[in-house]
Amino acid sequence: MALAAGPALGQSGMPAPQVIAARVAQGAWADTVRAPGTLKADESVTLSATVTDVITAIDFDDGDEVEAGQRLIQLDDEEERARLRAARASAGEAQNALRRATQLQERNLSARADVEDSQARLDQARAEAAALEARLANYRITAPFSGRMGLRNVSVGTLVSPGDELATLDKLDVMRLDASIPAVRLGQISPGSPLRARTRAFPERTFRGEVASIDTRVDPIARSVTVRARLDNPDARLRPGMLMQVELDAATREALTVPEAAIVSASRSHYVWRLDANDNNRVERRRVELGTRRLGEAEVLAGLERGDLVVVHGAETLRDGQTPELLGITDDNTDIKAILRQGRSE
Repeated sequence: MALAAGPALGQSGMPAPQVIAARVAQGAWADTVRAPGTLKADESVTLSATVTDVITAIDFDDGDEVEAGQRLIQLDDEEERARLRAARASAGEAQNALRRATQLQERNLSARADVEDSQARLDQARAEAAALEARLANYRITAPFSGRMGLRNVSVGTLVSPGDELATLDKLDVMRLDASIPAVRLGQISPGSPLRARTRAFPERTFRGEVASIDTRVDPIARSVTVRARLDNPDARLRPGMLMQVELDAATREALTVPEAAIVSASRSHYVWRLDANDNNRVERRRVELGTRRLGEAEVLAGLERGDLVVVHGAETLRDGQTPELLGITDDNTDIKAILRQGRSE
């Protein structure tokens, strides 16, 4: 940082304008793609019945953490159990009949067809019992995966039918975040691209992740494509359905940058005040072509070179060709306020 020894005089004898400058920098630059996104649970299911019957037991409460395979709801299955007992009894009788027919056939006291008929009846009885056992499983609703229960919508004694929504179960330790970005950005985004997301529910926190996958199809109406990221959610603060503002960093490139404070816009054109270090810091109004912007910085596509000095403070009274007083140059360690404080203390 350079400081002037005292007030400088302009060509008219009046005090020269005091300015602070910054150098045109060169470094890695990534375009930021912004888009709204919606959260979904990594796994999510709405529990419902597949048979019509009365609920006899509910083994969870609102918001409970449950394990995969844990029983959640039991329906009245006494009738099915009675049928299963009858089917098993019929299978036992068929087994005994087959044993007797086999013994008689071994002594040539019965035909081989009798044994085959007994075997067929046994197979049929066993199949009926197996079908009833499988049907019994429909009366016991279990958790398909570990997760957190939502609000239950039924009570013991409720008569439920297939399709009735009984409760929800979500796996919340990891969240899926879907965001739609313009299709023209497809070449700049790829799996692994870093991503930041914020929500008004927790404005103080930034959630970070990376693109996990990109949809194979482009929406022909909106001309957008869905990208999906996964966000760690160990404290379960994020919930399915939340709206988030997503920022994705596109592929990086080398670029010239200047502080946004150096940009002077006029109509659709952009200018900076450039100091010529080889001509006593004479100031020149230079037109520049800008690329994208990010917080506090702008990308310069044309009009400046690396290391050029541009005015970031005090440009209001400048005129082309003036020689202003340079109070200092900002850098990573010295900002405008620090230069102004130091100038006033001298």
